[in-house]
Amino acid sequence: MKSTAFLSLLPLLHASAAMAGTIDAPVVTRSAPDRLTIAWQDADPVDIFQSDRPDARPAAMKLVAHANRDGQASVSVTPGERPYFLLKDSKSGKTVHVAERLLPLEQGSNFRDIGGYPAAGGKHVRWGMIYRSGGQPMLNAGDLSQIHSLGLAHLVDLRSSEERVLAPTRIEGVPYQAIGYSMSSLLKGTAPSNGEGVYRTMPTMLAPHLKMVFTDLLNKDGAIAYNCSAGQDRTGFVTAMILSALGVPRDVILKDYHLSTAYRRPDWEMPKIDPAAHAGDPVALMFAHYQDNPAAAKPQPLKTADGTAFLAFAFDEIEKKWGSVDAYLAQEAGVSKVDLAALRAYYTE
Repeated sequence: MKSTAFLSLLPLLHASAAMAGTIDAPVVTRSAPDRLTIAWQDADPVDIFQSDRPDARPAAMKLVAHANRDGQASVSVTPGERPYFLLKDSKSGKTVHVAERLLPLEQGSNFRDIGGYPAAGGKHVRWGMIYRSGGQPMLNAGDLSQIHSLGLAHLVDLRSSEERVLAPTRIEGVPYQAIGYSMSSLLKGTAPSNGEGVYRTMPTMLAPHLKMVFTDLLNKDGAIAYNCSAGQDRTGFVTAMILSALGVPRDVILKDYHLSTAYRRPDWEMPKIDPAAHAGDPVALMFAHYQDNPAAAKPQPLKTADGTAFLAFAFDEIEKKWGSVDAYLAQEAGVSKVDLAALRAYYTE
């Protein structure tokens, strides 16, 4: 799995130099199918604990490294396993959780944890609670086993009615929610490649989905996952709203958004479509055209020629029409100030 994209986030996660008693810039990357590398910055030695639970404390975790001064450690894992780690400064006792961001799925695309980001009040988003993903129509048995181990309580499908028929999710046993709409409503009046036009429609078009997602989050009854086909556009917008609600800085939100370019695997997002079998279906034919286009096999950067992130147009639309993200969420998704406080209390640490 590619790790360079997430490494570029380190200056944003922790801008200051490592100090005694403080663990900065922790990151987990997969160096081989059966090996993870944990890296961090700290002037003090660090103890590293491992668990299959994101909320485990040291007493219930396995010690895998003691008083490590190298700022890096390598841990063997079973292929497909995605453990959680707790790093503890051996002098101050301060701790930080960290995990591999991207799930190591064999036939999945862009399925990742949005934990670890700096949030309101000097806290960080909790790991193992909120997942964003591309479509899941081709997951294999090992992938499904790994996803079921996440303890998902909700799966929200942001895709259109047509996409859900063409490529139904293979995840079963998790409460599933979706809202029927046509792909044509997303592309109406725009070209599919017109990032600005599509993104400016998202605050209105995806408001019902956001209300559903935030209702699930406020239930606090287990982890949630949500997806579209590529896991980058509609999923990127919903993620931006969640992270904004948790007080994550805008620049970090945009960096997370751009990780999709590295983490997408288009071959696993939708089964091969036969145009002849869908002659009267413009949405199926659109996806078939993408599948036949070699350029579409490689994810493209989510920005204009001058470097403006497509997601920035959605933020601009919100600020023009509602004044702020908080006001937008209150008016369109029913997320009150009390709800924001509850979300931050539960989903950050």
